[in-house]
Amino acid sequence: MLHLQIITPEKSVFDDEVDQVTLPTTTGQITVLPHHTDLVTQIKPGEMIFRKHNKETIMASGYGFAQITKDSVKVLVDLAAPEEEIEEKKIEEAKKKAEEALKQKHLLSEEEYATAAAELQKTLVQLKIKRRHRRL
Repeated sequence: MLHLQIITPEKSVFDDEVDQVTLPTTTGQITVLPHHTDLVTQIKPGEMIFRKHNKETIMASGYGFAQITKDSVKVLVDLAAPEEEIEEKKIEEAKKKAEEALKQKHLLSEEEYATAAAELQKTLVQLKIKRRHRRL
């Protein structure tokens, strides 16, 4: 078993034992099993999946880092949204707002543009997860 902690700036989202964790990293998706090599990696927007006793939980992740040891995974991200908590209408509105901001590139500072682009990435991931799992 692995001890998994998922923490955002607002709260601790998950803190329990799991069988395995799949994370979206900047170098590709990785699956962590017990006795994994120690690693610190960057997390990008995507699907975080963890399994415990054949039950799979899927979350949308934002940007952050993961610290992996042989018996634990600590994920520090700016977004960790379980599929069932994603409000599609609210995320659609955030997506439109980010897209509109990006259309005004000439009016934005580099930081404002990067923030809007990051927000768009996170909304797209949440919509993808919500829509894929709604069909199942």
